[in-house]
Amino acid sequence: MCETYSPSGCEAAVAEYLVETMKSYGWRSYVDEAGNAVGEAGEGPRTLLFLGHIDTAPGFIPVRIEDGVLHGRGSVDAKGSLAAFISALARVTARASRLPGRVVVVGAVEEETDSSRGARHARAAFSPDWCVIGEPSGAHSVTLGYKGRLSAAVVVDGSVSHSASGRSTAAENAVGVWTRIREYCRAHSPGDSAFSRFDVSLRDIHCETDGFQETCRLALVFRLPPGAEPSAFSTALSSEFPEARYSFSGGVPAYRADKNNPLARAFVGAVRAVGGTPAFKLKTGTSDMNVVGHSWSCPIVAYGPGDSSLDHTPCERLPLEEYATAIEVCARVIESL
Repeated sequence: MCETYSPSGCEAAVAEYLVETMKSYGWRSYVDEAGNAVGEAGEGPRTLLFLGHIDTAPGFIPVRIEDGVLHGRGSVDAKGSLAAFISALARVTARASRLPGRVVVVGAVEEETDSSRGARHARAAFSPDWCVIGEPSGAHSVTLGYKGRLSAAVVVDGSVSHSASGRSTAAENAVGVWTRIREYCRAHSPGDSAFSRFDVSLRDIHCETDGFQETCRLALVFRLPPGAEPSAFSTALSSEFPEARYSFSGGVPAYRADKNNPLARAFVGAVRAVGGTPAFKLKTGTSDMNVVGHSWSCPIVAYGPGDSSLDHTPCERLPLEEYATAIEVCARVIESL
């Protein structure tokens, strides 16, 4: 999977590979209308759904295994998780005459974009009894929640002036808006923990002029705490700083799952069974849990091998021993449910 480069929008080759692989295990497998790779095994009234994603951040990393560590784009975020799900289900179906229920694996497209097109299609197509999102948590940890997300294009205009005039440029005014937006987020955060803060990052800044007017564009990404609705936040922000023009996209609210349910307990038991000490995490990023969690209203967690601090970095890598542990943990979860 890592050797097949699949940034968002270019997932077809990986999807086809996964469908053929899952068919070889005897599962019902297909590419759906959104381009997701889907595999299904077992029958029964209850469904356990593993929702991973097959797209990656851009930038190919040469794939190699060195000292028991797999290096490659997607090894952590999040082909490692999806491969663990498929391998775990293959292990269970190989050692059991039949599954007592239905298990579905979805490799979704475009998770790394604002659209989450694959997860939104799966949200309408399935209604599972339990859901596991494929994201790196570490083999001994389970993630219960993710902050919300909102992207914003902020535009500041101004008239061109001579550099000796002393007048502020559009670029200087845009930097002032950025500084005040950052302070606004800090001042209006409902708590001090990373999960309960409004966070904002400046992802790009671009200035241009036609000789008479100048324009400065900022690309911002906000991370929203629980209780903050993207639409309400965007309205408040544009009202607070009216000197700029705004275009918002990709708004999803935060989601936090409950740990007192059979799915979370199954992971706790499985981690202990492989010799680990289970832990729960809350993440400051966003995942497809935000997309499906509010609609499905079923027990849901995120799980997968790897260190999430390596997401999107040039040094993305996954220890294969941890990957093997995650496979066994997921296999035990399938069997226990």
